[in-house]
Amino acid sequence: MVDGRRVRGERRRRALLEAALRVVERDGVAGVGHRSVAREAGVPATSATYYYATLDDLLIATLTWSAEEMASSFRSLPPTPAAFARFLADAVGPHRGRTMAEYELYLLAARRPELRPAARRWLDLVAEAVGPGEPVALRALLAGLDGLLIQGLIADVPPVAREFEPVVSLLMPGRRPPRATLGP
Repeated sequence: MVDGRRVRGERRRRALLEAALRVVERDGVAGVGHRSVAREAGVPATSATYYYATLDDLLIATLTWSAEEMASSFRSLPPTPAAFARFLADAVGPHRGRTMAEYELYLLAARRPELRPAARRWLDLVAEAVGPGEPVALRALLAGLDGLLIQGLIADVPPVAREFEPVVSLLMPGRRPPRATLGP
C-alpha cells in the first residue's frame, strides 16, 4: 500500500529542489533562501525549513539531485562522440541557464567543503555512465567535458554539436585522434 503522505512529501521535496535550481539560475546562489525557494515552489515558507533545516542542507540536496538528474540523462546516451557532442550542445544551448546554475553550485563546493561530496557525485555518476576504462583516460574525458561546458557557457554564441564532436572524439577513451594531413 502506498503511503500518501510519503508521496506528497517526496513531491514537495522535488518541487523545492527544482525551485532552488531555478532561483540559482535566475539570482545566483546568493539569492537562495528558504523563503525565496518556497515562494518559487509555490509552497508555504515553513515547508522549505521543514525538509531542509539549513541552507547548506538545501544546497547540498539541490546539487546532489541535479547531478543525479544530469547523470540519468547522460546514462541514456550511446557512448559515441556524436551523442556526447549533442548532449554538450544542448547543455550550453537550450539548457544554458540550468547548466550555469549547476556549475555555480559545483564551483561553490570549492569554498564550502560540505558541498564537495555532492559536487564529486557528478564525476562519479558520469564515470559510472561511461563505464569501466583506463582511469587516466576517464579523468581526461571528465575534465574535458567540464572544460567544454564552461567554454560553451562563456561563448557569445553557444557551440553546436558538430563543433564539439571532434574534441569529444579526442577525449573519449579508446578513440584515436584523426590524423592531420599536410597538403594533397
